[in-house]
Amino acid sequence: MIKRTLFFGNPAYLSTRNEQLVVNFPQEDKKEATIPIEDLGYIVLEDSQITITNGLLMKLVQNKTAVITCDKQHLPCSFLQPLVGHSEQTERIKHQLNASVPLKKNLWQQTVQTKIGNQAAHLRLHRKNSLKLERWATEVKSGDTINHEAIAAAYYFQNLFEEVPGFSRNQKGVPPNNLLNYGYAILRAVTARALVSSGMLPSVGIFHKNKYNAFCLADDVMEPYRPYVDSLVYEMVRAGEDLEELTMDLKAVLLTIPAMDVVIDGKQSPLMVAMSRTTSSLYDCFLGNSRKILYPDFS
Repeated sequence: MIKRTLFFGNPAYLSTRNEQLVVNFPQEDKKEATIPIEDLGYIVLEDSQITITNGLLMKLVQNKTAVITCDKQHLPCSFLQPLVGHSEQTERIKHQLNASVPLKKNLWQQTVQTKIGNQAAHLRLHRKNSLKLERWATEVKSGDTINHEAIAAAYYFQNLFEEVPGFSRNQKGVPPNNLLNYGYAILRAVTARALVSSGMLPSVGIFHKNKYNAFCLADDVMEPYRPYVDSLVYEMVRAGEDLEELTMDLKAVLLTIPAMDVVIDGKQSPLMVAMSRTTSSLYDCFLGNSRKILYPDFS
């Protein structure tokens, strides 16, 4: 079953009753609303005046619902995760921590190859030149020692948003960077949730190693999924919408990311389900039962 994503952008009081999430709006003339907790995959809390009870938080964590909070710029900034995400968590973390350097280099090679391949497919979809990306995808070595990932990303964004004046991929750059930032933050939460559910630590990566980053592995694994976020943002750009402000309507589109259709292992499935297959295959690699991590094929 596809889990629902809820967004709260106004003051609200969130509590629980009879395994339901109960929503009250103290500053608005709206009736109380209830949603089954078992149906929830992600909750985004944006307004600073939202109140949420500990009882509800406990039930959300037990349901493995990702609770995402936003900062003053309305961007997702934190993710609530359970202390125990899998019944075999201790054993699984041990295999993750004991992964050899050659294995991690090989996994990163696969990750970069797939990411560049998906970027090339996205450019082809819009009849843009993808020949360099297609070639670079075949040239990625173990550990990506030449850093094809960064080279390909620069070329990809330069060509994807070539019609946007002054655009370059930068956290604080001109729109649609604001939409990309928001979409990637949602994707990061989806990835972290899947990793925890697979019994692994999102903070211990196969490539990313920044000691200030608590989501290094999530940042590794989400790379081949980024073009799906890019595709949503590109369609907004093509539609000619005003992107200067990240409006509720724009956020509503980006919050569909977990439910986007992707193709993985030849089968179509929601992105959140595909991500779980990816993280499960990653653990099989750490365990030694496989050498291939399963990623989606952008088409």
